[in-house]
Amino acid sequence: MLLTFWVNQTTPMSKITELLRERILILDGAMGTMIQRHSLTENDFRNEALKNHPKPLQGNNDLLSITRPDVIKSIHAEYFQAGADIVETNTFSGTTIAQEDYACEHLVYDINYLSAKLAREVADEFTAREPHKPRFVAGAMGPTNKTASLSPNVNDPGYRAITFDQLAQAYAKQASALIDGGVDILLVETIFDTLNAKAALYAIEQVFEERNMRLPIMVSGTITDASGRTLSGQTAEAFLISVGHLPLLSIGLNCALGASAMLPYLEVLSQRAPFAICAYPNAGLPNQFGEYDETPMLMGEQVEEFLKRGVINILGGCCGTTPDHIHRLAEIAKNYPPRIIPQLESA
Repeated sequence: MLLTFWVNQTTPMSKITELLRERILILDGAMGTMIQRHSLTENDFRNEALKNHPKPLQGNNDLLSITRPDVIKSIHAEYFQAGADIVETNTFSGTTIAQEDYACEHLVYDINYLSAKLAREVADEFTAREPHKPRFVAGAMGPTNKTASLSPNVNDPGYRAITFDQLAQAYAKQASALIDGGVDILLVETIFDTLNAKAALYAIEQVFEERNMRLPIMVSGTITDASGRTLSGQTAEAFLISVGHLPLLSIGLNCALGASAMLPYLEVLSQRAPFAICAYPNAGLPNQFGEYDETPMLMGEQVEEFLKRGVINILGGCCGTTPDHIHRLAEIAKNYPPRIIPQLESA
């Protein structure tokens, strides 16, 4: 385990909030889509320490921060070059829960610490090159592959594969390592079960209290179908109410739906949230081969409607998006002011 660590204190929340008042900030695009372009093999997911690891590792993309840091750094650089203000760390599955599938729970600290460190190095390089456009790093904290609200067994609806405490413990380990690696923001993302998210947020608050410090928190849910609900059954408004008690930097939606289908739910959040609104949709819906066909131009046309309606503060891309998509979104966003964050009265 890596013992050295550094807590980034050079970019306080005040700087990010100041920029959010000035313009729409651009988040990066898909990590997995870009990794696929490198046509990596099983050997790329192994190093000397993992040479005899008993399970296949190909597909454990988070592990590449250890075994192929050059690939991960190059992807971050491409997104910054395309116009991103914020990149996410390569840690979507960086919990002991998700890494259990690969028997890599023992590598969770290293995965998160090194992922944050790689993104930090690239962000600092771009900030030094362009001081007028500071770059930020968001520590990505995915939903895990288990749900605290639903049973995976249709014959036993009361069964749960994970508990709140187990989730919180796993998220605390991830958050600690991301902070040690130097992230500016913690991003709890692709939330399909709000109880999982509440465990992550509880863990983050515990870590902040232990360290006597805070970082901005972004929260992003995912609407899974045309019903307008998360997988665990919440509407966008209910989702906001469930997590809105915390002083978030932003709340929003990502993944699942394409940009045009996401708009009505973003409008709900925009009308009610006293935080910034963030959206990073997929490049449309996947085709029969699981690929995404929506071009940067087409995605840009759909996303521009978000901007015309004034519902966005942070904009990026999820599955299927590339630096070309992000470049197009950044070019469009320059023409629009950010959403004005409302000062809502307390209930």
